[in-house]
Amino acid sequence: MNILILGGGGREHALAWAIRQNPKCDRLIVAPGNAGIAGVAECADLDVLSRAEVLEFAQENAIDFVIVGPEAPLAAGVSDALRDAGFLVFGPSQAAAQLEASKTFTKEICDACAAPTAAWARFTDAAAARDYVTAQGAPIVVKADGLAAGKGVTVAETVDQAHAAIDDIFDGAFGDMSVVIEEFMDGEEASFFILSDGTDCLAIGTAQDHKRVGDGDTGPNTGGMGAYSPAPVLTPAIQDQVMDRIVRPTIAEMVRRGTPFQGVLYAGLMIADGQARLVEYNVRFGDPECQVLMMRLGGQVLDLLLACAEGRLADTPVTWADDHALTVVMAAQGYPGAYTKGTAIRGLQDLPETSFQMTFHAGTDAKDGTVIATGGRVLACTGRGATLAEAHQRAYALVDAINWPQGFCRRDIGWRAL
Repeated sequence: MNILILGGGGREHALAWAIRQNPKCDRLIVAPGNAGIAGVAECADLDVLSRAEVLEFAQENAIDFVIVGPEAPLAAGVSDALRDAGFLVFGPSQAAAQLEASKTFTKEICDACAAPTAAWARFTDAAAARDYVTAQGAPIVVKADGLAAGKGVTVAETVDQAHAAIDDIFDGAFGDMSVVIEEFMDGEEASFFILSDGTDCLAIGTAQDHKRVGDGDTGPNTGGMGAYSPAPVLTPAIQDQVMDRIVRPTIAEMVRRGTPFQGVLYAGLMIADGQARLVEYNVRFGDPECQVLMMRLGGQVLDLLLACAEGRLADTPVTWADDHALTVVMAAQGYPGAYTKGTAIRGLQDLPETSFQMTFHAGTDAKDGTVIATGGRVLACTGRGATLAEAHQRAYALVDAINWPQGFCRRDIGWRAL
């Protein structure tokens, strides 16, 4: 089977690494890929937001299965173009991808199916949004109503912070977007991943991300500085509750609207007093949550994604080992603010690459035989073990073996569970 993965980050490296282990995979191409992905797959210089370019490439390379990694190609309708041309695709339609692309759309879905979530309001005028925040008080959550690469959310601890976030959004920090303001939900946040083939659902894992840039969950939000799986707060009872009250009603409402959802539904949840509420949906694997899920799932991932794309989830089991995985993101100094690109990363060639230790590349390139940093989040050092402590030790052993003076990481990933 010839497989094409769209994307070039840590998520796609983890997917490629796991899929390569499955004997069904004959040829694996990742577009555009990165320096790490080049070690497990062919990389193709391809504009993944161009429907025409992706379609032409898939036809010319006799691709049997396309896996769309990031949210942007989904929101751009690339999956629709491929399906219309007869390709088997993992990933939702452009219409269904609104579950991530539009905060308002998701809130309306939750209201329609009575899925528990934060109280909310949408604004297209900055003054009205500021007045609403002043009346509600803080803490309060301000969100850009669109795709913002994980950076369009501000948990404002004061009214002034909320006003500043509103002004940033309306000043075009994330493009031309409206603002969604939400009630602040207290509790413990966790991520739940579910496959849906449009009708049936299959839970495939839990994880807990670390959004804040600094140790002790301090500093600004980022795209994610580390994660671990499983998340103890998502007990089997709470998982059942989430499936019954949030996920299945969402999938049914999407069908009712004529936009069935096929792909992975990433439910960000807030859990307090044994009850879960939806924070947000994403329509792709999280990054860095994907890294820990792929370490634990291995080669069966391809079978799961194929069953999802082919509408066979009702007859498809997922097999979990009784294990743990933890990943630590190494980022460029200055991230999530301004950071320098092009710095050299040394020592990568000496790192182990096993089912218990892997360093997944996010923002890297190769130049004159040297791996250089090209992004904010650059590497995801990932360990797996019988216990979370063992996975933690293996992940940080990778971090400590890398020679990259211009990089940094959090030293407390997994602290809630540990």
